[in-house]
Amino acid sequence: MLDAVERKIEQYIAELDDKDAEALYRRLPAGKRLRARLILTIAGTSLPVIETAAVVEMIHAASLLHDDVIDDAFVRRGKASLNALYGNKTAIMFGDVLYSKAFHELVAIDRRVARVISNAVVQLSLGERRDVLLGDRFNPDREAYLSMIYQKTASLIEAASEAAAILAGKNPEPYRTYGRNLGIAFQMIDDLLDITQESETLGKPAMHDYEEGKTTLPYITLYERLEEKEKEKLIALHGRRLCPEDQEWILGKMSTLGVLDRCYAEARELVEEAMALMEREGEARLEAIARSMIERNY
Repeated sequence: MLDAVERKIEQYIAELDDKDAEALYRRLPAGKRLRARLILTIAGTSLPVIETAAVVEMIHAASLLHDDVIDDAFVRRGKASLNALYGNKTAIMFGDVLYSKAFHELVAIDRRVARVISNAVVQLSLGERRDVLLGDRFNPDREAYLSMIYQKTASLIEAASEAAAILAGKNPEPYRTYGRNLGIAFQMIDDLLDITQESETLGKPAMHDYEEGKTTLPYITLYERLEEKEKEKLIALHGRRLCPEDQEWILGKMSTLGVLDRCYAEARELVEEAMALMEREGEARLEAIARSMIERNY
């Protein structure tokens, strides 16, 4: 039923009665539609469920448009980003259009759902700001990183799961926890893939995050395990263009010290907890979605 969600988004865009907005929307890559898949799997395919899934995907798209501007990212899922094609002003303003239209539709669905999703957008915005602040210098604080990725990434996935449970008349608590774990693990895996995958697969240069000033979990874990002189070298490489020798040094140290395996295990632990929750709820299909989070290469 993802096709129904796509049609609903297209309907919302058409209702704007703006040809430019329609053209810009057609330029956006659809992505995995993870949040919509979660909502449909939990709550079925009634009209309010499809509307909620469409709204959440529009919010997610808006956040990515703003994110690309903030990060000076010119590629999104292997294609030129909107800011690369039309400039930052267009990307920001179209993100605002998507946010505004999404909220306009959200308030008509269900008051409880509206509160859950709107709060997630507040968290998402705070997380984006925290991500920028943490990028000013090397961040060795694991808790600060986890708090940031909860707000920036996991909060909307958590809200999608909780909102779907509300619409389906289910106890929202286990679904909220499921979504939170899934979102945190999703970002952890993304951070690992930034290091381990080829540029062609990622659609961006390998180790781009560290060059952009992001101290993700693998770098924090590596820092914790390095000798003092090596810590100084790692910090010195933060936020600068990495030559092949620098990349090889980082990868070599991560391999020797078991960093990538440890980070992957942390993500797996969160996913296994999420799957156990859904097993108790009789939600086998949600177990499969959770497993797909840690068994992917992009």
